[in-house]
Amino acid sequence: MRKRVAVIGGGIAGLAAAVRLRDRAPADTEIIVYEQSGRLGGKLRTGEIAGTQVERGAESMLMGSPDGGESAAVAFARRLGLGDQLVHPAAIPAALAIGGALERVPGGTLVGVPGDLSLLGNVAQPAAEADRDEGRPLLAPGADVAVGELVRARYGDQVADRLVDPMLGGVYAGRADRLSLATTMPALARTARVEHTLQGAVRAAQRASVRVPGRPIFAALEGGMSSLIGAAAKASGARISLGLPVRELTRTPHGWRLLLGPVPEPQVDDVDAIVLAVPARPAARLLAGVDLTAAAEVETLDYASVALAAFAFPAGTELPGLSGFLVPPSEGTLVKAATFFTSKWPHLAREDGPVVVRVSLGRAGEEERLRYDDAVLAATARTELARLAGRELPAPIAGWVQRWGGGLPQYAPGHLDRVALARAALTEHPGLTLAGAAYDGVGVPACVASGEKAADDVLKHLEER
Repeated sequence: MRKRVAVIGGGIAGLAAAVRLRDRAPADTEIIVYEQSGRLGGKLRTGEIAGTQVERGAESMLMGSPDGGESAAVAFARRLGLGDQLVHPAAIPAALAIGGALERVPGGTLVGVPGDLSLLGNVAQPAAEADRDEGRPLLAPGADVAVGELVRARYGDQVADRLVDPMLGGVYAGRADRLSLATTMPALARTARVEHTLQGAVRAAQRASVRVPGRPIFAALEGGMSSLIGAAAKASGARISLGLPVRELTRTPHGWRLLLGPVPEPQVDDVDAIVLAVPARPAARLLAGVDLTAAAEVETLDYASVALAAFAFPAGTELPGLSGFLVPPSEGTLVKAATFFTSKWPHLAREDGPVVVRVSLGRAGEEERLRYDDAVLAATARTELARLAGRELPAPIAGWVQRWGGGLPQYAPGHLDRVALARAALTEHPGLTLAGAAYDGVGVPACVASGEKAADDVLKHLEER
């Protein structure tokens, strides 16, 4: 008998699940992707400015995995026939904007956490008698802690504020004092349960990560990161349903029933299994009718709202010789990062083309600073960009603002335990699996791996039935 699987959520995690289902399920399996909005792709959205391609969402993906293999995202791109479109950033450094100067990001760090305090230069001054061996591991077995709490205790406030906070903020738009070590830096959490100093733990984590000589750290796609979306939708062979919200999930004797559409005109769809790949809050609403324990654990996840602004400056505009810079929250700016796009990505640069800069605005807890209209945000971003870059900038020839309200999950300490509890509760409801950044980490590789794992769990359930 032909099986039907619903994937709720058309972001990269949901589409990765759909492709995995198509690859491994019986050929007659029907896959339906339900996306409430009018477009697929979630936080992957490629745009343009003054004729130059610029990402309005995720800019790139990691090339490798900790075991030395290719990341799940790169393997996925190859599966979709996009391997020949992989491009890499230029080998130019990034900086930190500190006190009116751009200081090169120190080497030897793990997401900003130093493995050698002697390399910090002018970026930060470690605390006196920092990181002493106190005769015991930094973390107890199974323990979790905020990254900032650990770094402040071992290295002092300046290292946390000027280096670790902006590095984590660049990825999560969050604050180091509120982000889980076990979730954001699992390799460091593992070694911190063995090593007695933070420098020792960072170095041990770096040694355990297999680096392939000559392999770039990051990759993008020549046709834009949205290339993944169209190719995945096609490869999945799924029926794509846009603009039709899923409002309720109900267990049936033979599987699951989805209540769809607006309240005045409800529709239903019966399926054998579900991959739930939507953000935490809509997921919690759907789970509330299935399992209150799972819903409660998922609902606790908070999100940060951010915005991006892009500017195209006239050809020949001079910028610092960097790929961009990060800004510590202590600088007080709305701008938290800037990417010199046409410097960082050589495939986008044209001799007579514009000089493109993209800036990130807002951090967790700063939502009120993003409530101004686009014109005000753009003007603020331009003023701060010029000041942070330390030079006058000409008027841009084009610009745009992209908002991501509630766009980035904020993983508080204990996040992994909460996710484990939610998934354990759902074992009582076979055929329903969770996928996406809400559970398994931000970044394209983490989302692809999460979607593929959810699909594998669905396939196991269908085989057991």
